[in-house]
Parts: sequence; structure tokens; C-alpha cells
Amino acid sequence: MPNIATTYYPQSGNLVVLGAGESGVGTAILGKEKGYDVFVSDKGLIADHYKAQLVAEGIAFEEGSHTESRILNAALVVKSPGIPETVPLIVALKEKNIPVVAEIEFAAQFTEAKLICITGSNGKSTTTMLTYEMLKHGGLNVGLAGNIGKSFALQVARENFDCYVLEISSFMLDDMYHFRADIAVILNITPDHLDRYDHKMTNYVDSKFRIIRNQTEKDYFIYCLDDPETVKGLERHHSKGIYLPFTQEQIVELGAYLAANKTMIINTPNNDTFTMKTEELSLQGKHNIYNSMASGLIAKVQELRNQAMKESMGSYVNIPHRLEHVACIGGVNYINDSKATNVNSVWYALESFSTPIVLLLGGVDKGNDYSMLADLVKQKVRAIVCLGKDTAAIHEAFEQDVEIIVNSTSMQDAVVLSSHLAQKGDTVLLSPACASFDWFKNYEDRGDKFKAAVMEL
Repeated sequence: MPNIATTYYPQSGNLVVLGAGESGVGTAILGKEKGYDVFVSDKGLIADHYKAQLVAEGIAFEEGSHTESRILNAALVVKSPGIPETVPLIVALKEKNIPVVAEIEFAAQFTEAKLICITGSNGKSTTTMLTYEMLKHGGLNVGLAGNIGKSFALQVARENFDCYVLEISSFMLDDMYHFRADIAVILNITPDHLDRYDHKMTNYVDSKFRIIRNQTEKDYFIYCLDDPETVKGLERHHSKGIYLPFTQEQIVELGAYLAANKTMIINTPNNDTFTMKTEELSLQGKHNIYNSMASGLIAKVQELRNQAMKESMGSYVNIPHRLEHVACIGGVNYINDSKATNVNSVWYALESFSTPIVLLLGGVDKGNDYSMLADLVKQKVRAIVCLGKDTAAIHEAFEQDVEIIVNSTSMQDAVVLSSHLAQKGDTVLLSPACASFDWFKNYEDRGDKFKAAVMEL
């Protein structure tokens, strides 16, 4: 059966899609196939390839503004997760009791596929990709969607997968109400995007826990027993599903844990134990053991063979812009971690390396508290090269911990400075802790420019 009872939302009439990116265009195509009268509205300019798709499908659209009279006449609205609910247009829609939902919520009505849903402040993309590759290697007919890959809605419209691995952000979860995850995963919860949550951590935690709404006794809830905010959240939020914790600090009967001999042990209700030495994992570092535990639990619940799991976990290559090895030049390793847009991601990155580090840090600061990095920076960082226009907070945070902190004028300048500051055996690490929008289009653009600058050395 579909993961949402189809009676919750109008099954015909005017469907308005706000935002014409990957998810919006996919939603429009699925809506058209299901018989809705579809209209796409984007306040910005629509990328040429998405515009071409809409034209080819014969779907009406507008760009550069919103025609409110047409939008407020909708039976159902699917909005981009980037649009806050405080925007006047969204407020007006809700005042008229017009349902406003996420792409995932809309598309789940039209599929009977099993939905494996992964959220968390850090490690979502890595865990999602590792899980997808492992299930695919294990012979499952599996799709990849959410914050990564192609639109979920488009795949529901045009593909026929038995299950999906979905990377889901808190912004998506905020617009999901009746959706049900067959397997829900919360990797961790650390401060991020608090400006969307009235600067209250409790609100952000509550958003993450929406992933377990509507679960049944047959579903699974996988979570980190070592994460303080997740554990606190468990006091307020409950799943009807089977709880499978993962931990590196204690032993659990069901779930995943780390034995004294650095062996990852996974036990699930089907009584088939999986073990693997952490040194055999292709993804190294404490945080990646957590990611591998979560992926391993999903794979065991899906009854993958142990051999297929070991092959995947031992050979997986990380996604671009997440601790991506770029080159070794003059005995110095250059690592692209541009996807690290918050402080906690940088903590994980620093924790992964045992060599001295020249750290490229900075960009658009989201009110970062750098104090959690102090100990690791003292232990591991030889120098900091600041990126972006506003570098005062970085200087202030680390001037007592690092001897050398310098500003750069461009990514190329930052890479050249880093190459002079690094010594043989060091690691130059781009792990900015900030958004990229002052100098770059997005974190991918920032990472690509870092890689290009490194290759010019």
C-alpha cells in the first residue's frame, strides 16, 4: 500500500508547485501524470534545462514573480523546502486552509515502494549514498532521492523501484504530515539552521523527529544512542516501530555497537549477526563508523547477505565535496570538504585526520559557535586560512589556539597561501563551517574552485 492514505489530499483540481528546481519540476510532472491541472511558479528565474522540461511536458509556468490570485485558487500546493513558512504567500495559503506540503509528502501517495528515510545534522549524504550503493550491490531494485540524486516525484512518475533511499532535511520534514517511513534514521542532531526555528534547539530537534511520525509496529527506527540531543528528543517523541540504536560507547542487544577489539557488531531481530573490523571500512574516522553502523543496520533489516555488505563497506568511495581527496602535491594531501557548512561537520573532519592540518575556514557565518572546535584545533591545526568577506569571528575564536591565521582574497589565493604554510606530510583541508554565497554559487562551486586551484599548483 502507498505510504500515505490517498484520501488526505485532493486527488484532482489545481496543483500549484512553488519553486522550479529539481523537486519542483519532478512534482509538476508527477502531478500532470496523475490528472492535476498543474501550474509552476518561481519567484526567481528558472534554469534553462528545467524550463525546457516544463515546455516539453506542456506544463504552465511563470518565473520572476508569483501570480497570487492563481496560487490562492489551488486545491493543493507543493513548495520548495527553501521557502520558509513565514513568507506572506505561504501564510495566506494556510489562512485559506489550502494544504501546503513537501515533494516527498506529495509523491509518497503514489508509490507502494519501501521508503528508507535518513536525516541528521551531519553525515546524511554519506550514509544515504553508502546505503544506496550497498542495497544496489546486494541486488535490490532501489532508487535514490530526496536532498540527493534525481527528484523523488519524477522517479515515482517514471520509474518502478521496489524501495527508495531518501536523504531528508528538516526543511522537508516541516512540510510532511501523513508520510510514513518504513525505516527512519536519525544520525545526530547538532545546532544548524536555527534561524528557521526561532533560534530554539528544541524546535529543530522536534523537526528532525517528524521522521518517525505515523510509523507502525512493522517499521524500524534507527538512531544514535551516543548523541545527546537525540536521546533527549526520545523523551518527547515515540515511534511505534522497532528501535535499533547504534553506539560506540556501550553494548546493545539489538542494534549496532563497537566491541573492545574495534569490531563493529550488528544484531537485528532476524538473528543474523554481522561483524566487521573498523580498519576494513573504506570510510575512516569516528563519525564514519557511526555512518557505517546506520547503513549496516538498514542493510541487515533488508536481509542483505553479510558478504555483500562487507564488499560495499570495504570499497565505497565518498561523495564529492565530503572529505574528498583531491591530490597529493609535494607530500601534502589536499582534501575537499566543501559540504561542511556547519561547525559540527568541521569537528568530524578534523577528527578524521592524524596529520598536522592547514585549515581553510569561513564564508557566510550563520552565527557559528566555534568553541566546540577549540581542542581539536589546538591539537591538529598548524594554520588557518580564512575565506570570505567576514573573517573577524574566526580570528577572535582561534587567535589563542593557532599561531598563524591569514585572510585570503580568493580561493586561488587561499590555496597558494596554504601550499606555502603546509609542510611535507601535512593535510590542507577545505572545511569551511559556513555557507558559500559570498564568493561562490553554492558549496559545489566552492569545492570545484578549490579542486581547480589545487591542480594549478
